[in-house]
Amino acid sequence: MDLIKTTLYGFPKPPPRVCTKPLRVICTGLPRSATESLSTALEQLGYQPYHGWDLVFDSPGYIQEWAALARRKYDGAPDGDFHATAAEFDALLGDHDAVLDSVPAMFAAELIEAYPDAKVVMNTRSDLDAWHQSMMKTLVAETEGSWKTWFVSTFNAEMFWLWEAYYTYAYVGLFRAPKGKTASRGIEKNGKWVYRDHCNMVRGMVSKDRLLEWSVEDGWGPLCEFLGEKVPDEPFPKGNNPAAFKNKIAEKLGPRVRGAMINIALTATSVGVIGIVLGFAVKERGVPWKTIGGVSSAIGSGWAVLTNFRN
Repeated sequence: MDLIKTTLYGFPKPPPRVCTKPLRVICTGLPRSATESLSTALEQLGYQPYHGWDLVFDSPGYIQEWAALARRKYDGAPDGDFHATAAEFDALLGDHDAVLDSVPAMFAAELIEAYPDAKVVMNTRSDLDAWHQSMMKTLVAETEGSWKTWFVSTFNAEMFWLWEAYYTYAYVGLFRAPKGKTASRGIEKNGKWVYRDHCNMVRGMVSKDRLLEWSVEDGWGPLCEFLGEKVPDEPFPKGNNPAAFKNKIAEKLGPRVRGAMINIALTATSVGVIGIVLGFAVKERGVPWKTIGGVSSAIGSGWAVLTNFRN
């Protein structure tokens, strides 16, 4: 299975990104915990955050590396253990000096351990029911529950590795989905207690002087005081609502859908050619060598088309 995945969807291993400054802020709140507002606020304060959308919009090779890291953690290791080093994170984050949303959701404990000097902001939602409803609306209905997203992930390599990272490994493991069940099932049945468990894990790992528990209603004051920054004059930024989330998904899916449609058309054409050649072979009874050559050529063409899924 791994050979098929890497053959059909694999990209060359990307070069490690250059990191010239330390990671300064780790925002451990789960997705739909005002991460968009917080990311914009950190940008206004002069930080360079790596948000969940940065992973979605990242270059294909780096998406594949995030998926590999998620697999290492959530698919399990032979010795039952997992660690990720600062060097591994630096190779993917580069010069981003703040990280939030999906990456800390997947690797909160590892990031906290790898960067002991980074400050930790635990961004939370004051209404747990509202958070859960938002997760069900966006990460469940608009992504894993969307046939279009699944379809594109089958015929487009970038989406394939995003699906691997989020819905094959990370969210299935993070939300404790039962074996054989989807991430959506885990979010639906376990989301609230996992949210509380995640927050308690962060509290247990981080000293009080290094940790800020913050919600978007708190605004600039506590955040700027904690980070040692001056409070900006403008209002605290507003994040995206479910409609904006849907629009962003559509924005990224657009070119990938078109690429997937091209790939499936090419695949169907190639498979049709193989079928025709095999039909002639059967009709000719002895399968002469010239027919075998034609089949081999057609299969080679079909395999070339299948490997085009990475485009």
